[in-house]
Amino acid sequence: MSLVLGIDGGGTKTRVAIADAGRVVAHVECGSIKRLRVGAEVAEENLRLALKDIFAETGKVEIAAVCVGVASASMPGVAEWIIEVFKDFGVMRVEVVGDEVIALDAAFKGGAGILQIAGTGSNCIGRTADGARESAGGWSSRLGDEGSGYWIGLHSIRRALAAYDREEPCGILEAVGKAWGVTEIDELVNIGDGTPQPDFAALSPIINELAESGDKVALGVLNQAAEDLATSVLLVRSKLRRKHGLTAEVPVAWTGSVIAKIKLVREDFFSRLKAVAPEMPVGTEETVSLEGALWRAARLAGN
Repeated sequence: MSLVLGIDGGGTKTRVAIADAGRVVAHVECGSIKRLRVGAEVAEENLRLALKDIFAETGKVEIAAVCVGVASASMPGVAEWIIEVFKDFGVMRVEVVGDEVIALDAAFKGGAGILQIAGTGSNCIGRTADGARESAGGWSSRLGDEGSGYWIGLHSIRRALAAYDREEPCGILEAVGKAWGVTEIDELVNIGDGTPQPDFAALSPIINELAESGDKVALGVLNQAAEDLATSVLLVRSKLRRKHGLTAEVPVAWTGSVIAKIKLVREDFFSRLKAVAPEMPVGTEETVSLEGALWRAARLAGN
Protein backbone atom coordinates (compact mmCIF):
# COMPACT_ATOMS: atom_id res chain seq x y z
CA MET A 1 0.00 0.00 0.00
CA SER A 2 1.39 3.42 -1.00
CA LEU A 3 1.23 6.73 0.79
CA VAL A 4 -1.11 9.28 -0.76
CA LEU A 5 -1.63 12.99 -0.16
CA GLY A 6 -4.88 14.93 -0.27
CA ILE A 7 -5.57 18.66 -0.20
CA ASP A 8 -8.77 20.55 0.45
CA GLY A 9 -8.06 24.08 -0.75
CA GLY A 10 -10.83 26.15 0.81
CA GLY A 11 -11.47 29.84 0.46
CA THR A 12 -10.21 30.58 3.97
CA LYS A 13 -7.75 27.80 4.77
CA THR A 14 -6.13 24.77 3.21
CA ARG A 15 -6.11 21.32 4.79
CA VAL A 16 -3.42 18.82 3.83
CA ALA A 17 -3.12 15.16 4.88
CA ILE A 18 -1.03 12.10 4.09
CA ALA A 19 -2.68 8.70 4.46
CA ASP A 20 -1.48 5.12 4.53
CA ALA A 21 -4.13 2.50 3.74
CA GLY A 22 -6.86 4.98 4.63
CA ARG A 23 -5.25 5.99 7.92
CA VAL A 24 -4.13 9.62 8.21
CA VAL A 25 -0.49 9.73 9.34
CA ALA A 26 0.10 13.48 9.04
CA HIS A 27 -2.09 16.56 8.85
CA VAL A 28 -1.39 20.31 8.56
CA GLU A 29 -3.34 23.48 7.79
CA CYS A 30 -2.28 26.68 6.10
CA GLY A 31 -3.72 29.75 4.38
CA SER A 32 -5.79 29.59 1.22
CA ILE A 33 -4.27 28.40 -2.07
CA LYS A 34 -7.17 29.89 -4.02
CA ARG A 35 -5.55 32.40 -6.37
CA LEU A 36 -8.71 34.43 -6.88
CA ARG A 37 -8.89 35.04 -3.15
CA VAL A 38 -5.29 35.61 -2.06
CA GLY A 39 -3.37 36.17 -5.30
CA ALA A 40 -0.95 33.93 -7.19
CA GLU A 41 2.13 34.70 -5.08
CA VAL A 42 0.49 34.13 -1.69
CA ALA A 43 -1.31 30.99 -2.93
CA GLU A 44 1.99 29.42 -3.99
CA GLU A 45 3.73 30.47 -0.79
CA ASN A 46 0.95 28.86 1.25
CA LEU A 47 1.12 25.59 -0.68
CA ARG A 48 4.90 25.35 -0.43
CA LEU A 49 4.79 26.08 3.30
CA ALA A 50 2.12 23.43 3.84
CA LEU A 51 4.13 20.80 1.96
CA LYS A 52 7.30 21.66 3.87
CA ASP A 53 5.41 21.35 7.14
CA ILE A 54 3.77 18.04 6.36
CA PHE A 55 6.96 16.46 5.06
CA ALA A 56 8.72 17.70 8.17
CA GLU A 57 6.23 15.59 10.14
CA THR A 58 6.68 12.43 8.08
CA GLY A 59 10.32 12.71 7.08
CA LYS A 60 11.39 11.82 3.54
CA VAL A 61 8.60 9.61 2.22
CA GLU A 62 7.52 8.61 -1.26
CA ILE A 63 4.05 9.84 -2.24
CA ALA A 64 2.38 7.62 -4.83
CA ALA A 65 -0.35 10.09 -5.83
CA VAL A 66 -1.91 13.41 -4.90
CA CYS A 67 -5.39 14.84 -5.30
CA VAL A 68 -5.93 18.56 -4.82
CA GLY A 69 -9.44 19.97 -4.57
CA VAL A 70 -9.61 23.71 -5.07
CA ALA A 71 -12.20 26.19 -6.33
CA SER A 72 -11.70 27.42 -9.91
CA ALA A 73 -9.62 24.34 -10.74
CA SER A 74 -10.75 24.51 -14.37
CA MET A 75 -9.47 28.05 -14.89
CA PRO A 76 -6.38 28.35 -17.12
CA GLY A 77 -3.13 27.92 -15.24
CA VAL A 78 -4.57 26.75 -11.92
CA ALA A 79 -3.79 23.03 -12.26
CA GLU A 80 -0.46 23.79 -13.94
CA TRP A 81 1.04 25.86 -11.13
CA ILE A 82 -0.02 23.35 -8.49
CA ILE A 83 1.48 20.45 -10.44
CA GLU A 84 4.75 22.38 -10.87
CA VAL A 85 5.01 22.95 -7.12
CA PHE A 86 4.62 19.22 -6.48
CA LYS A 87 7.32 18.45 -9.06
CA ASP A 88 9.69 20.55 -6.96
CA PHE A 89 8.89 18.19 -4.07
CA GLY A 90 9.48 15.11 -6.24
CA VAL A 91 5.80 14.18 -6.62
CA MET A 92 4.76 13.52 -10.22
CA ARG A 93 1.30 11.93 -10.10
CA VAL A 94 -1.01 14.81 -9.26
CA GLU A 95 -4.71 15.37 -9.96
CA VAL A 96 -6.27 18.82 -9.56
CA VAL A 97 -10.06 18.97 -9.41
CA GLY A 98 -12.75 21.35 -8.16
CA ASP A 99 -13.43 21.50 -4.44
CA GLU A 100 -16.95 20.27 -5.17
CA VAL A 101 -15.53 17.05 -6.68
CA ILE A 102 -13.62 16.01 -3.56
CA ALA A 103 -16.63 16.94 -1.41
CA LEU A 104 -18.91 14.75 -3.54
CA ASP A 105 -16.50 11.83 -3.26
CA ALA A 106 -16.07 12.34 0.47
CA ALA A 107 -19.83 11.95 0.81
CA PHE A 108 -20.63 9.31 -1.80
CA LYS A 109 -17.36 7.59 -2.85
CA GLY A 110 -18.15 7.93 -6.54
CA GLY A 111 -21.84 7.13 -6.11
CA ALA A 112 -25.07 9.08 -6.53
CA GLY A 113 -26.10 11.91 -4.24
CA ILE A 114 -26.58 15.63 -3.77
CA LEU A 115 -24.08 17.78 -1.89
CA GLN A 116 -24.73 21.29 -0.59
CA ILE A 117 -21.58 23.29 0.07
CA ALA A 118 -22.06 26.29 2.35
CA GLY A 119 -18.83 27.79 3.65
CA THR A 120 -17.17 31.01 2.52
CA GLY A 121 -18.97 30.38 -0.78
CA SER A 122 -21.85 28.08 -1.70
CA ASN A 123 -22.61 25.55 -4.41
CA CYS A 124 -24.90 22.54 -4.82
CA ILE A 125 -23.98 19.55 -6.98
CA GLY A 126 -25.85 16.37 -7.70
CA ARG A 127 -24.53 13.21 -9.35
CA THR A 128 -26.15 10.09 -10.73
CA ALA A 129 -24.74 6.59 -10.36
CA ASP A 130 -23.31 6.78 -13.90
CA GLY A 131 -21.54 10.07 -13.20
CA ALA A 132 -23.90 12.61 -14.81
CA ARG A 133 -23.93 15.86 -12.86
CA GLU A 134 -26.31 18.75 -12.26
CA SER A 135 -25.75 21.85 -10.19
CA ALA A 136 -27.27 25.04 -8.83
CA GLY A 137 -25.52 28.15 -7.57
CA GLY A 138 -21.81 28.59 -7.13
CA TRP A 139 -21.71 31.67 -9.32
CA SER A 140 -19.07 33.49 -7.22
CA SER A 141 -19.37 35.83 -4.25
CA ARG A 142 -20.35 38.87 -6.30
CA LEU A 143 -22.79 37.14 -8.65
CA GLY A 144 -24.30 34.42 -6.48
CA ASP A 145 -23.21 32.12 -3.61
CA GLU A 146 -26.54 32.59 -1.86
CA GLY A 147 -26.59 31.27 1.69
CA SER A 148 -22.80 31.33 2.03
CA GLY A 149 -20.81 32.97 4.80
CA TYR A 150 -19.88 35.77 2.42
CA TRP A 151 -23.52 36.25 1.44
CA ILE A 152 -24.61 36.36 5.09
CA GLY A 153 -22.04 39.01 5.97
CA LEU A 154 -22.69 41.21 2.94
CA HIS A 155 -26.49 41.01 2.98
CA SER A 156 -26.65 41.57 6.71
CA ILE A 157 -24.98 44.94 6.21
CA ARG A 158 -27.24 45.74 3.26
CA ARG A 159 -30.38 44.95 5.24
CA ALA A 160 -29.04 46.76 8.30
CA LEU A 161 -28.48 49.90 6.25
CA ALA A 162 -32.06 49.66 4.98
CA ALA A 163 -33.27 49.28 8.57
CA TYR A 164 -31.17 52.31 9.52
CA ASP A 165 -32.95 54.35 6.83
CA ARG A 166 -36.31 53.21 8.21
CA GLU A 167 -35.14 54.05 11.75
CA GLU A 168 -35.83 50.48 12.86
CA PRO A 169 -33.87 48.86 15.70
CA CYS A 170 -30.98 46.67 14.54
CA GLY A 171 -27.68 45.80 16.16
CA ILE A 172 -25.79 44.76 13.04
CA LEU A 173 -24.10 48.05 12.15
CA GLU A 174 -22.82 48.56 15.68
CA ALA A 175 -21.50 44.98 15.85
CA VAL A 176 -19.83 45.15 12.44
CA GLY A 177 -18.36 48.57 13.25
CA LYS A 178 -16.83 47.11 16.40
CA ALA A 179 -15.38 44.20 14.40
CA TRP A 180 -13.92 46.58 11.84
CA GLY A 181 -12.71 49.12 14.38
CA VAL A 182 -14.91 52.04 13.31
CA THR A 183 -17.63 54.04 15.03
CA GLU A 184 -19.16 56.10 12.24
CA ILE A 185 -21.50 54.70 9.62
CA ASP A 186 -19.63 56.49 6.81
CA GLU A 187 -16.42 54.78 7.87
CA LEU A 188 -18.17 51.40 7.85
CA VAL A 189 -19.58 52.00 4.36
CA ASN A 190 -16.15 53.05 3.07
CA ILE A 191 -14.62 49.80 4.34
CA GLY A 192 -17.48 47.69 3.02
CA ASP A 193 -17.29 49.31 -0.40
CA GLY A 194 -13.51 49.44 -0.54
CA THR A 195 -10.86 47.56 -2.47
CA PRO A 196 -9.73 45.05 -1.44
CA GLN A 197 -13.02 43.94 0.03
CA PRO A 198 -13.29 43.12 3.72
CA ASP A 199 -13.78 39.52 4.82
CA PHE A 200 -17.57 39.48 4.78
CA ALA A 201 -17.65 35.75 5.56
CA ALA A 202 -15.91 36.41 8.88
CA LEU A 203 -18.99 38.37 9.97
CA SER A 204 -21.30 35.34 9.90
CA PRO A 205 -20.61 34.30 13.54
CA ILE A 206 -21.47 37.85 14.62
CA ILE A 207 -24.73 37.74 12.68
CA ASN A 208 -25.51 34.35 14.20
CA GLU A 209 -24.98 35.71 17.72
CA LEU A 210 -27.29 38.65 17.00
CA ALA A 211 -29.94 36.35 15.53
CA GLU A 212 -29.83 34.08 18.57
CA SER A 213 -30.36 37.14 20.77
CA GLY A 214 -33.47 38.06 18.76
CA ASP A 215 -32.25 40.68 16.28
CA LYS A 216 -34.97 40.65 13.60
CA VAL A 217 -32.76 41.71 10.72
CA ALA A 218 -30.12 39.09 11.53
CA LEU A 219 -32.84 36.44 11.89
CA GLY A 220 -34.25 37.40 8.50
CA VAL A 221 -30.85 37.01 6.86
CA LEU A 222 -30.29 33.55 8.33
CA ASN A 223 -33.80 32.44 7.41
CA GLN A 224 -33.16 33.56 3.85
CA ALA A 225 -29.83 31.73 3.81
CA ALA A 226 -31.51 28.47 4.89
CA GLU A 227 -34.25 28.95 2.30
CA ASP A 228 -31.73 29.58 -0.48
CA LEU A 229 -29.63 26.53 0.45
CA ALA A 230 -32.67 24.25 0.61
CA THR A 231 -33.98 25.64 -2.68
CA SER A 232 -30.67 24.79 -4.37
CA VAL A 233 -30.87 21.18 -3.16
CA LEU A 234 -34.46 20.82 -4.35
CA LEU A 235 -33.60 22.36 -7.70
CA VAL A 236 -30.77 19.87 -8.24
CA ARG A 237 -33.08 17.05 -7.15
CA SER A 238 -35.62 18.21 -9.74
CA LYS A 239 -32.97 18.35 -12.48
CA LEU A 240 -31.77 14.82 -11.69
CA ARG A 241 -35.32 13.54 -11.91
CA ARG A 242 -36.37 15.48 -15.00
CA LYS A 243 -33.19 15.17 -17.06
CA HIS A 244 -31.86 11.78 -15.95
CA GLY A 245 -34.99 9.84 -15.10
CA LEU A 246 -34.26 9.29 -11.42
CA THR A 247 -37.29 8.19 -9.45
CA ALA A 248 -35.80 6.94 -6.18
CA GLU A 249 -34.57 9.55 -3.72
CA VAL A 250 -30.81 10.07 -3.59
CA PRO A 251 -29.06 10.98 -0.34
CA VAL A 252 -28.17 14.56 0.54
CA ALA A 253 -24.92 15.53 2.24
CA TRP A 254 -23.55 18.91 3.23
CA THR A 255 -20.33 20.62 4.18
CA GLY A 256 -19.23 24.07 5.28
CA SER A 257 -19.31 26.27 8.35
CA VAL A 258 -22.67 27.93 7.65
CA ILE A 259 -24.61 24.69 8.13
CA ALA A 260 -22.15 23.12 10.54
CA LYS A 261 -21.84 26.05 12.95
CA ILE A 262 -25.04 28.08 12.59
CA LYS A 263 -27.78 26.08 14.29
CA LEU A 264 -30.58 28.36 13.08
CA VAL A 265 -29.59 27.78 9.46
CA ARG A 266 -28.99 24.05 9.91
CA GLU A 267 -32.33 23.29 11.54
CA ASP A 268 -34.25 25.47 9.08
CA PHE A 269 -32.40 23.84 6.17
CA PHE A 270 -33.32 20.35 7.38
CA SER A 271 -36.92 21.37 8.03
CA ARG A 272 -37.43 22.85 4.57
CA LEU A 273 -36.05 19.74 2.86
CA LYS A 274 -38.21 17.43 4.93
CA ALA A 275 -41.34 19.47 4.21
CA VAL A 276 -40.91 19.03 0.44
CA ALA A 277 -39.21 15.63 0.22
CA PRO A 278 -39.84 13.71 3.46
CA GLU A 279 -38.36 10.45 2.11
CA MET A 280 -35.09 12.02 0.96
CA PRO A 281 -32.21 10.93 3.25
CA VAL A 282 -30.33 13.94 4.62
CA GLY A 283 -27.06 13.46 6.46
CA THR A 284 -26.82 14.79 9.99
CA GLU A 285 -23.01 15.01 10.11
CA GLU A 286 -20.82 17.35 8.08
CA THR A 287 -18.97 15.86 5.12
CA VAL A 288 -15.19 16.23 5.45
CA SER A 289 -14.01 17.18 1.98
CA LEU A 290 -10.39 16.22 2.67
CA GLU A 291 -11.49 12.59 2.93
CA GLY A 292 -12.64 12.79 -0.69
CA ALA A 293 -9.24 14.08 -1.82
CA LEU A 294 -7.53 11.17 -0.04
CA TRP A 295 -10.02 8.69 -1.54
CA ARG A 296 -9.36 10.00 -5.06
CA ALA A 297 -5.60 10.00 -4.49
CA ALA A 298 -5.76 6.35 -3.42
CA ARG A 299 -7.66 5.47 -6.58
CA LEU A 300 -5.10 7.36 -8.67
CA ALA A 301 -2.34 5.39 -6.99
CA GLY A 302 -4.16 2.12 -7.74
CA ASN A 303 -4.72 1.35 -4.06
